[in-house]
Amino acid sequence: MAITAAQVKELREATGAGMMDCKKALVAVDGDMDKAVDYLRENGLMKAAKKEGRIASEGLVKLAFNADGTVASAVEVNSETDFVAKNDDFVSFVDRLSKIVLTNEIADMDQLMATSYANEGNVKDALVSRIATIGENMSVRRFAKCQTPGVKYVGYVHGGGRIGVIIGLKTELSTEEVQTVGKDVAMQAASMRPKFVNEAEVDPEYLAHEKEVILAQAMNENEQLPEGKRKPQAIIEKMITGRLKKELKAVCLVDQEFVKDSQFSVQQYVENAAKQLGKTIEVVEMVRYEVGEGLEKKSENFAEEVAKQLQ
Repeated sequence: MAITAAQVKELREATGAGMMDCKKALVAVDGDMDKAVDYLRENGLMKAAKKEGRIASEGLVKLAFNADGTVASAVEVNSETDFVAKNDDFVSFVDRLSKIVLTNEIADMDQLMATSYANEGNVKDALVSRIATIGENMSVRRFAKCQTPGVKYVGYVHGGGRIGVIIGLKTELSTEEVQTVGKDVAMQAASMRPKFVNEAEVDPEYLAHEKEVILAQAMNENEQLPEGKRKPQAIIEKMITGRLKKELKAVCLVDQEFVKDSQFSVQQYVENAAKQLGKTIEVVEMVRYEVGEGLEKKSENFAEEVAKQLQ
């Protein structure tokens, strides 16, 4: 298939790889963006990135907590523009949704849409009303509710609602007592984008995929060496194990280097805080929502958009 300049530009922005490398990768995988990222990784051509690079849609993330921090909720609602995401009515709508999720037992999106919303009917009615009033499409993308017994929840919101993080701490301490450590860990998650709390949580599919990528990477590097200097399979296997361990440290929250003090891991920071507070603390849950992550923004030529309006 023909590869467009727009596709090359998108891949380059997402990965930091060179233009020609991006084009080569897209040609090799028939334009599949995710496979192109893997191709660049496998061939050592990706300089800076993860698949999350295609973050584009606008909107807002809101968090809510009950009085003692034993229940928490997170909601993401998307809009077409950042301007609407700052609209007072839109902000109030997302805030109310987070409280609806917090105080109700809601199993899925259909149930959330059918839940009563003040005196406006249900959530779907309220959403449709705002779409009609504001004149821009909006959608409730996702929500989460945390309420594990014995766990205290602390949150952090970054960028006025661009990123929202809930951290669950298993402890006998009160939420007030663990507020500082919880917020520090939540800020860590906001800035460093972990995918899992710890290695035990790692998705087997993710692990298998990473092994494949790292193996292809190592094999390609080995083939590029002069024949007399190529490493035996046993050495390559050790390389794969080491690189996989390094990758897991990057994507598991508790194993990451603690941003506020790099001499400690997040796990060590939490353990040190627990000693000072006199009770054990364990990071057991994480919800991290970033507005529009994984979604692609509709891109239009401004002149064409104005022409459409005039028609």
